[in-house]
Amino acid sequence: MAVKKHRRLSYQERIIIQTLLEENKTKSFIANKLGRTRSTITREVNRWVTKPIEKYDAFLANFNAKDDYLNKRNLDKISTHSLLRFFVYKGLLSNWTPEQISGRLKEIYPNDPIMSISHEAIYRHIYTRPQASLNKKLIKLLVRKKTRRRPNKRRRGGGSKIINQVSIDSRPKHIDLREEVGHWEGDLVIGKNHKSAIGTIVERKTRFTLILKLTSKKAGEVAKEFSKILNQLNPIFKKTMTYDNGIEMARHEEITQKTGMKIYFAHPYSSWERGTNENTNGLIRRYLPKGTDFNQIDQKKLFLIQEKLNNRPRKIIGYKTPKELMNFELKFVA
Repeated sequence: MAVKKHRRLSYQERIIIQTLLEENKTKSFIANKLGRTRSTITREVNRWVTKPIEKYDAFLANFNAKDDYLNKRNLDKISTHSLLRFFVYKGLLSNWTPEQISGRLKEIYPNDPIMSISHEAIYRHIYTRPQASLNKKLIKLLVRKKTRRRPNKRRRGGGSKIINQVSIDSRPKHIDLREEVGHWEGDLVIGKNHKSAIGTIVERKTRFTLILKLTSKKAGEVAKEFSKILNQLNPIFKKTMTYDNGIEMARHEEITQKTGMKIYFAHPYSSWERGTNENTNGLIRRYLPKGTDFNQIDQKKLFLIQEKLNNRPRKIIGYKTPKELMNFELKFVA
């Protein structure tokens, strides 16, 4: 059989490679079967069978190989290092977020600079050429699947400033440990055409969620309703709240005065600093998808969603429910 030259392996050939490897066939046998050189098969297998990936996967190999010739002009870190690229793409195919991929790399390769990359660099890699066929596929693997990255307009400069805001950098470090109850994260979920909104507040340790109806996104309405619902809590649950830089929190000092809770502000464009709240907003979107007009949703329905979330077993808290953990904390109140 004539040996094929100067042609990349096709997906069909990679499927044959995977099948024959699973049958314990030699690389020479596979090369002869495909009409390829043994070195081509050896290079293909060695490239994609690397710890912690110990088994050749035709789909993943083909998915990653496309990047070699579709993104040759892109010299970023992911394009340069094949094992890093393989790990990132495999994570995206597993529905991991760029932040989770970045964190997992640090866990598995703590001392390997090549296998270290920030979530922001992963996003840049994906959005470098958003109209390219490979990049379109990568974008579809993201949670929000946005075709372009656009800063949230309400966070851009030029608008009103939040006076006397205290940065998350000043927040006591023990709050990061989630060992003490009473520290919350807050945000707004915006409705159809940005004309309505609901408030969400999530306790960091227990993941207990509060959802409140708002008649507007104005700072006065937010301060009034946030203070009202927080003051319904036992004092042990009222310590701090971390918020983003949305101007709706401009009257944060009023919330502190009414509730006694210190308000901290995350850095701009740093949603991971309020990851618990962001994740919870995603859960709420399952019940109230994008395009929902929150003006048509009453507080009763919001409360029902709140109850479902608070009585839902969560893996991250040992499959207990947020409500169970809140009730457990109350047992220690004198």
